[in-house]
Amino acid sequence: MELWQQMVRDSVHTVDELVEKFNLDRGVAEELDEFFQARINPYYLGLIRQPGDPIWLQCVPDKKELEDFDAKEDPLMEDAMSPVPNITHRYPDRALFLTTSQCGLYCRFCTRKRKVGNHDKISMRGLESAFKYLEQHTEIRDVILSGGDPLMLTDTMLEKILARLRQIPHIEIIRIGSKMPCVLPQRITPKLCDMIKKYHPVYINTHFNHPWEITPQSSKACEMLANAGIPVGNQMVLMKGVNDDADVVKELLQKLLKIRVRPYYMYMADETKGANHFRTSIETGIKIIEALRGHTSGLAIPHFVIDAPGGGGKIPLLPNYVLHHDADKIVLRNYQNKIFSYKNFKDKNNPPRNGKNGKNGNGNGKVKPKEMVIKKIELPVFEDIESN
Repeated sequence: MELWQQMVRDSVHTVDELVEKFNLDRGVAEELDEFFQARINPYYLGLIRQPGDPIWLQCVPDKKELEDFDAKEDPLMEDAMSPVPNITHRYPDRALFLTTSQCGLYCRFCTRKRKVGNHDKISMRGLESAFKYLEQHTEIRDVILSGGDPLMLTDTMLEKILARLRQIPHIEIIRIGSKMPCVLPQRITPKLCDMIKKYHPVYINTHFNHPWEITPQSSKACEMLANAGIPVGNQMVLMKGVNDDADVVKELLQKLLKIRVRPYYMYMADETKGANHFRTSIETGIKIIEALRGHTSGLAIPHFVIDAPGGGGKIPLLPNYVLHHDADKIVLRNYQNKIFSYKNFKDKNNPPRNGKNGKNGNGNGKVKPKEMVIKKIELPVFEDIESN
């Protein structure tokens, strides 16, 4: 048994352990266990500094989860977009491939808790039908392995999946969605890295939410993956009490770059049953992006998105930098609230407005642009992020 497997086995997960270690009321602990069981491995448990801190909130069950049963179990409609077991096909050229129901840590904000931890919901028996679907759908060029956490599979089982995918000619990209580099970095071994790099191009998207999660162990894990030629991206979820602060987010993103992890997405929390106490306002997310753009490297700035309820996919959100836009020019503000005008260009998407083929009736092909008068620009008011 490898070290990481022993650590999973030694996780806090029973009602008795929840009562003993976290002083939960036994009745509440039993209800929480029935709703969505706990799994807190010894490594991640050791990152908790005090009750209620950002690490505690992500992994320790809370009675607030029991007050949120009106939310949907599957807010992103993944099951409705599942043509065969273990596959969700939402976007034209890529598909999600669920490979296991198990995780190294059960996050309390999990959007897939209806399946995670339940072997019957994400079954290995569904792999063959999934492979056949991917083989038949030649439009799919990008497959994302998820679950659960694919790195909960043994190296042997994971390699069987990677090798089978590499036999499908039209699949160009393989991505692995794994939180192991953050929550159980002992899983990232030289043997694993050597195996994965045989099936390039392979990418890993991981999931750090707070600077305290970047430790010598998790840093080493991410650097091992990068050294094996596996680009690592990060998907952060914006959560109340965890990272709803611009300084915390900036520290996290800058530290991620130092260990060669590229910030990829910053998500608004999904409307998931048992997790709405984590949700912030959209305005909080906008203000965080506002505090990043221009104040740190563009490499450190993720796409801020909502994964639209009902299966609409990821929709980006940005602060309002465009003050005016017409056929002749665009008026913008920068991160310092200074205003700039950029002349628009005429092409197939912005054709001249007079005559045909750019002619104005005189045959010279020149069109006098219509004068645009900007009487007054009302700038949006942005509060100092540090004052909140």
